[in-house]
Amino acid sequence: MKKNAIAGHSFPSWEAFEAHLDRWEREVANVRIHGTTGEAPIIRFARDEIHRLKPLGGQPSFGSLRELTRVVGNDCAVEIDTNSYSVPWRLIGERVAVTIAAGEVRIRHGLHQVAVHKQSEGRRLRIVDSAHLDGVAGRSGAVRRAEIAAVLAPSSPPSLLRPLAEYEAVVGGRF
Repeated sequence: MKKNAIAGHSFPSWEAFEAHLDRWEREVANVRIHGTTGEAPIIRFARDEIHRLKPLGGQPSFGSLRELTRVVGNDCAVEIDTNSYSVPWRLIGERVAVTIAAGEVRIRHGLHQVAVHKQSEGRRLRIVDSAHLDGVAGRSGAVRRAEIAAVLAPSSPPSLLRPLAEYEAVVGGRF
């Protein structure tokens, strides 16, 4: 049987398995003489490769990139991980591509990037760029019927309206 880190071994727990791998890598794998290079991997790494490594500088690892497809809802937003991120209102009902990486949510429609938001760490939050709502009725607050009626109401009643007393006489009394 080939001698490697796990062949012929059993481990009582995951922690014991990881401890065994750490020890095996340190004491066996990195110090053996490699069949192709003729030298120990740890020596070759220290001489030729360690100086090429660069710090990540706070960037997330490669595994944190996600690409999704969403349909823009009637609330001018797409839902991602229970949070809503705003999209320009003209895209309601349209399919958009969403990329989540490096703490940002980027939303594209076709070839055009239409929104960029900081990725929310919370849950069930609504992240809105107010520019996405420009042109939407009620954007600055609720639409109030009284305000609309005041603007549209004529200054004097039309001459075609009859007094209520005439209607009361036709039906035979008061209501």
